[in-house]
Amino acid sequence: MYAITGITGKVGGALARRLLAAGEPVRAVVRDVTRAASWAERGCELAAARMEDASSLAAAFDGATGVFILPPSEFDPAPDFPEARAVIDAVSTALLKARPKKVVCLSTIGAQASESNLLTQRTLMEQALRDMPMPVTFLRPGWFMENAAWDIASARDEGVIASYLQPLDHPVPMVATADVGRVAAELLRQTWSGVRIVELEGPRRVSPNDLASAFARVLERPVRAVRAEIVDRQTWEALFRSQGMEHPLPRMRMLDGFNEGWIDFESHPDEVIRGQVELETVLGEMVSRPI
Repeated sequence: MYAITGITGKVGGALARRLLAAGEPVRAVVRDVTRAASWAERGCELAAARMEDASSLAAAFDGATGVFILPPSEFDPAPDFPEARAVIDAVSTALLKARPKKVVCLSTIGAQASESNLLTQRTLMEQALRDMPMPVTFLRPGWFMENAAWDIASARDEGVIASYLQPLDHPVPMVATADVGRVAAELLRQTWSGVRIVELEGPRRVSPNDLASAFARVLERPVRAVRAEIVDRQTWEALFRSQGMEHPLPRMRMLDGFNEGWIDFESHPDEVIRGQVELETVLGEMVSRPI
């Protein structure tokens, strides 16, 4: 039995579908079982648990061959990441109590970075789970291609995508969530010992200019009909605060990390796994959905 947290999201859902297709039993760990009826219909066992509650997590993990940990993302964390620390404490306690045979935890590119930033939440999770008594794999994917969903309206209506990633010709490791789920399913079914780190990106790196060109193609516009425009670094804090953020610095430092190069993969490029899903495939699926 594989216990999957985050199953109602893109990565967890892709992972669960892969396991079910392979004939593996899946336990869907969800906050509200009444909202997970579709997974029960697919044959999943349902377990109610909150990621910050050790007791419910331990019960959900009990008897599992493998557990997939998908930590919730806090996009506006308070100083010192108290929200993430509460989840980390609960997950650690639950794993020690339930003792599953192995764990795969979704982490992130740049989890090894020493500079504090939004992704430090995953660094803290890795630090806590490294000493678990069972084998643990940290899956570190690149920037999700699906983050481009925020740019669909402006690309379609104005022919512009506002880019916090800069310079505009600087390529960044990106990956589709379908590839992340697929690789996570493969990792869960493997046997290993100790702690391992697996890093994952898509078929090729993507610059903001590449993203704009891909939008033009999927929107069936002339190649230069969609362009990327830099959002001035000096405007970020005021802009993020105007959007409702109370603590914008972690997000700003994450973007700095990508732009300055200190958020990157730790492994040699030849050791980073390459995904199969192309950027245009992801964009095409997103722009074809009803508005």
